[in-house]
Amino acid sequence: MKNLIVANWKMNPTSKKEAEEIFNNIKNGAENTKAEVVICPPFVYLSLLGGMTIGAQNCFYEESGAFTGEISPVMLKDLGVEYVIIGHSERRKYFGEIDEVINKKINKSLGLGLKIIFCIGETAEEHDSGKKNEVLEKQLKLGLEGITDFSNINIAYEPVWAIGTGNNCSVEETKESLNFIRGFLPENTRVLYGGSVKSENSGAYMKEAGADGLLVGGASLNAQEFVKIIKSAD
Repeated sequence: MKNLIVANWKMNPTSKKEAEEIFNNIKNGAENTKAEVVICPPFVYLSLLGGMTIGAQNCFYEESGAFTGEISPVMLKDLGVEYVIIGHSERRKYFGEIDEVINKKINKSLGLGLKIIFCIGETAEEHDSGKKNEVLEKQLKLGLEGITDFSNINIAYEPVWAIGTGNNCSVEETKESLNFIRGFLPENTRVLYGGSVKSENSGAYMKEAGADGLLVGGASLNAQEFVKIIKSAD
């Protein structure tokens, strides 16, 4: 099973030219890597980038209809998108996504043949009050309710307090959390780590903490840095 390295560009960059430049530099630098690499740009760039595996950052739970501003899994498939990130903490925080909605998105996307990167993670308050495992268990059970085939499911553990803060989770705690998460999943389901990942710590998360890959945010917008992260999986 290959490690899965995912670039989540979030709402960046702000121009087509820059998106193509970052993408092409990653594509050229990541040749012959042993990892599976997925680039998840903003929706507007999905059809412009080719030559690597592409993922989307979100989708809706219906195939079509009167849902202004939404993007359906059918549209993603038609563009050749293979993966979709669902349940990211920023979607939960800023857009009010709850576990039941996330579950509907996962089920619809799976049914249409997309591969899922399902994000879970606790906030700083939940972590500090000792509720981390309770939160992770709830998110897993509700988000994956009704799912029996996990062949296209990947879990991304992203402690919310570590995302974009530079306050990355320790290798020891990450290992503990990944093992806890695996207790709810079929064997061979990939469990990734995300949260202030950079080339200096990426190898340790995979080789010491046991992550089956990484979900990378800000560092994935620096092609040279992201290529180093990719190669740390080899």
